Parts: sequence; C-alpha cells; structure tokens
Amino acid sequence: MLKNESNDYVTRVLDSPLDIDGAAWNALLAAQPQPTPYMRHEYLAALHASGCAEPATGWTPRFMTLWLGGRLMAACPLYLKDHSYGEYVFDWAWANAYEQHGVAYYPKALVAVPFTPVPGARLLARDADARHALLQALISWCREQKLSSLHLLFAADDDLAACEHAGLMLRHTVQFHWTNAGWRDFEAFLASLSQDKRKKIRQERRKVAEAGVTFRWSRGRDISAADWDFFYRCYERTYLEHGNAPYLSRDFFQCMARDMPENWLLFVGERAGQPIAASLIALQDASMGGSVDRASTNAQESAAIGPRQALAGGEAVAYGRYWGALERVDCLHFEACYYQPLQWCIDHGVMRFEGGAQGEHKMARALLPVRTSSAHWLAHPAFADAVERFLAREGQGIGAYLAQLEERSPLRKPG
Repeated sequence: MLKNESNDYVTRVLDSPLDIDGAAWNALLAAQPQPTPYMRHEYLAALHASGCAEPATGWTPRFMTLWLGGRLMAACPLYLKDHSYGEYVFDWAWANAYEQHGVAYYPKALVAVPFTPVPGARLLARDADARHALLQALISWCREQKLSSLHLLFAADDDLAACEHAGLMLRHTVQFHWTNAGWRDFEAFLASLSQDKRKKIRQERRKVAEAGVTFRWSRGRDISAADWDFFYRCYERTYLEHGNAPYLSRDFFQCMARDMPENWLLFVGERAGQPIAASLIALQDASMGGSVDRASTNAQESAAIGPRQALAGGEAVAYGRYWGALERVDCLHFEACYYQPLQWCIDHGVMRFEGGAQGEHKMARALLPVRTSSAHWLAHPAFADAVERFLAREGQGIGAYLAQLEERSPLRKPG
C-alpha cells in the first residue's frame, strides 16, 4: 500500500483481478465514455482464472487501484511482461535496441487487455483528477520497481489526453471500423458503396451460398454448450494451422458463457446440416445486461424481428474477434467475419462494428480506416529521446498512410 500525495489517495497494487470487488470495478467502467466488454471484471478475471494471462504465460498481474475514504476512485489492469506477445502494438525493435546496448527491456509494465486490440477505457477514473493521480501512481511505481517502461495500449481519448499532459509519448496505428448510417437492410447498405465494391461483395456472398453454406446466429444464453464447444474447435484449429497454440483456452470461454453471456453473439455456418465454421462477436450496449431477444436464433429470420429491436438504448458496438473453420470454402471467412455480422448489425441497430487489428482487405468490405493510439513512458533518458524521434517519423508515415487509404474509400462518390 502506498500513499499518493495528490488528494490523499491511497494506492493499492493487487496481485490478481480476483482481489478486486467486481461490482465496484464494473461501476467504475460503466462511468467511462468508452467502455468495452473486454474491460469488465468478469473478462479480466477469466483470463487469470483460466490460466491464459498469468505469470506462467508471461503476464504477471499487478492491478493498480486508488482509494479515497474507502471509495474506489480509479483503477487499471496492470501487467508485468517478460515478452511482447499478445499485444498488437509492436515494440520488438525497441527491445532489440535495449539488448544491443546491454540494457534490460524486460520486464516492462503494460496497461492493456491481454490479447485484445480493441480501443477503449484503460485508466478507469471518477474524474480527471483521479485519472491524473492514477497515471502518476503508475509512473512512480514503475520507477520504484526499476522497470524499463510503461505502455498503455489502445487507450481511450481521455486516457491519451492525460498521458500526453503527463509527458508520455503517443504512438499511432490504423484499424478498420464500420459505421452504420441507419440503412434499412443490407441491400441499402450495398447501395452506398461504389459499383466495383458492391459487385465484389455480391460475388463473394454468392460463392458461399452456391457452396451450400447457410448461417444461423445465437446470442447470450441461447448459445448452447454444443455451439460453444464447436466454436472452440474451429478457433483452436485456425491457430494450429498457423503453427501456434491459441492464446485463449476452452476454460476461458466457459467463463464467458457463464459470467457474461449477454456480451456474446455467435454465427455458425452449416452445410448439409453439419456445422463447418463459426465466428464469435462481442457486443457492447448501454442496455447490456437486459433481456435477450428470443424471437429467433436464425440469421435468415432476423427480418421478422424488425430493425433495431434486439438491442436498444445507447450506441451499440460489435467487435469482430474470433473465428475458425473445419472446411475450406471460397470467401467463407468474409461471410462469417464481415457480411453476417454487418447484416446483423443493420437489422439490430448496432451503430459500429470494429474488425480488429490490421487488414487493408477490410476496406473492400466497407470498414474504413481509423487511427488508434497508445502511450509510452521509458525510464532511460537516451532511449526515450531515440524513441521519441522514431515516433515522430512513424507518426508522419501513419498520417500519409491514412490519407492514401481515404483516397481509396469504398463509398460511392456523391453525384
């Protein structure tokens, strides 16, 4: 326990998310402008309890909390890392530079959601003062622990503003997100695209349909145990085909099905009555936690529900995260991971779909480029100067890259 000089905050660094009251954490998260389901206490606790993010896998939790008069004022997920896997903000070159000069880069401190490149709140705070105090506590703790650096990944705007004010260096990258303009159906959405993109999407969907593949969807507690098992089979196989073990275990998804089912939407592709592919989508909504619309679990029947019926209240967001297939079908990935989710978002009034990290190919599916940012503090002055110069050059390149992407917009030009 540490005493923070600002406003007499008491700082507690905890060894596990399981040591934090889940209701207090989630209440703090709900008060943030950019909450995501990945920052829920249940999600972070499941990563720990399932063994996915723990010291044995290189993620040593040290959650930072600030208290005032017994009240939780600010908190963040904090991990000590002895590698840079599972982060999606690549600092391998920095680590190599440290090694070449005989300086230890690991362990480093990371404020992030493991394995999850989704922008959102990281420094959960009741007000700007508490956020500033939390950030200062993080830096002070890193100095005391003699850590090389502190990294806040895919942070929200308020977090980035606090970091920039505190002198941290900002780093930018590009993701691809889809925004709902209120289209009445998928055809109206297609009409907003240029002719070549419209034609391409129709061709890709036709290939999947002609291969005899149809899709059904289930949400929340309507996702059966058998479907969760099948999804994981697909998800695991995709990783193994690329020569890697999956980051997330079946036990982790068991926790998701039990502890936060309302945040998950599953698409299952079938051929000749047998499931062959699955994609799992996360959902965030102001009304999340309410009742699940049970009118239908079939994507082809979603029109019967009517647009904007299943999710109501606030701006709903969907996050494309996990997928896999047991059979190879041309364009199946695009159908499972983009077209089915986008159609569902249109039918249910979801205003944004985030397609994950990297991938210019997403632009052809009408996911447009957006800038995402992280913040970095390096203890070593010479390395901090070198990284600052590098980030200035990299930032110019990112700006030029975004300008080039905007020129290639898939949207139909006015007139």
